[in-house]
Amino acid sequence: MKRNLIRLIATVCSTVLLAGLLAGCMSPNTGATDQQRANRTYMTKVNQAMEDLNSRLGDFDDAVARGDVVTMRTQADNAFSAIDALAAIDTPDAMKGLQSGYVDGCNALKGALNDYIDLYTEIDSATEEHPFDYGAYDERIKAVQDKYNDGISKLKAADEEALKLNED
Repeated sequence: MKRNLIRLIATVCSTVLLAGLLAGCMSPNTGATDQQRANRTYMTKVNQAMEDLNSRLGDFDDAVARGDVVTMRTQADNAFSAIDALAAIDTPDAMKGLQSGYVDGCNALKGALNDYIDLYTEIDSATEEHPFDYGAYDERIKAVQDKYNDGISKLKAADEEALKLNED
């Protein structure tokens, strides 16, 4: 799962770079329409939110590396606040589909992080009287991976949509 978190961080970084690229490639301020300025402002805010998310996921990854379930939860909650900030961005009409894609992707990743933490909380709190069922571990980690992959797919689709919008 740690490898997957590293891939998640790399994907978020690429999304941040794409958002920055789009913000920079849109029409310059001179002669730009109100819509173009609104789109540029939106992409800048998305870029900032994704940078914040990336930083917070790095902190989560550190907690995973230490096997510290309590800190994992705290850092995941910090990442969730960045996701919530992304969802709250004022979105121009032309960018509503793009926003939806980014939010859907981030929410799927949020679900994967929650499921991952739940799994490792159960492992961490297992006792001799109530042992963890390692027979279900592979199935549960696969479900987390599937949710993670779904989130990545949605983020990639949003990136592709952003590129198309930039070409128009």
